[in-house]
Amino acid sequence: MENKGKNIEQAQESCYQQWMSLQSQRVPELKQALAQRRTHEGTADAAADDNKLRELTQNIIGDFKSYAGKRADLSHRCSSNYYAPSWNTPLENALIWMGGCRPSSFFRLVYALCGSQTEIRVTQFLRNIDGYDYSGGGGASLSDLTAEQLAKINVLHVKIIDEEEKMTKKVSSLQEDAADIPISTVAYAEEHVGEPNAMVDQALDKQEEAMATLLAEADNLRVDTLTKIIQILTPVQAGDFLMAGKKLHLSMHQWGALRDRRRRECIIDAGNDAGGEEEK
Repeated sequence: MENKGKNIEQAQESCYQQWMSLQSQRVPELKQALAQRRTHEGTADAAADDNKLRELTQNIIGDFKSYAGKRADLSHRCSSNYYAPSWNTPLENALIWMGGCRPSSFFRLVYALCGSQTEIRVTQFLRNIDGYDYSGGGGASLSDLTAEQLAKINVLHVKIIDEEEKMTKKVSSLQEDAADIPISTVAYAEEHVGEPNAMVDQALDKQEEAMATLLAEADNLRVDTLTKIIQILTPVQAGDFLMAGKKLHLSMHQWGALRDRRRRECIIDAGNDAGGEEEK
């Protein structure tokens, strides 16, 4: 078996590392497909390139569904690892929601790309007025979102935020259960702090199961949101969006690791008060 000789946390981390590796592989595939499509803009080959992009985006959504399924299987053995993964950087864990990103963040990415690409288009237009010949690739981008597309994205955004809020309330209730019977009463009654207790184990096992169910629901919402956004976008827009999302995810992990290394190298003068200055 693939996970032979691994404990549950190692199996979960291995699953995550495989997922990150796959995302890294998909970035150049998307770059190549988008570059080819833009090269063939306005030609008979554009339709074939669109079909290739559609196939690639569907494969990427399939990747996400497969990863969510593996997480669901592994989380039933230990779900709490996914709510603050040891394989994540502290920065990533500070931003995590239900074991991953907020589905609503997908919309923020669309809006950010739409705004930045529109700004680039305006700059290019002004340069052309001045006689500057811009020879960049053509093809629809997220700055070309139509009013109909924006309306559909906005409606979906509102719906997803509502779903997020419902799930957040569920996890909040689970977190509050830790201070309820029997956990709190056993903790109070025990003479020695943290002694093994069958009632507590049963209560925590039940909580882990509920957290695993919520994790699966959150992953399903992420996959569903991604799928519906892709359906609204053109093949090129979808490719741009997916590539930006993957690069953002990979970059946040690397930036978090870089900041973590800097923190480890930071030396605080022990003679200073808490929050004192770093030694130079």
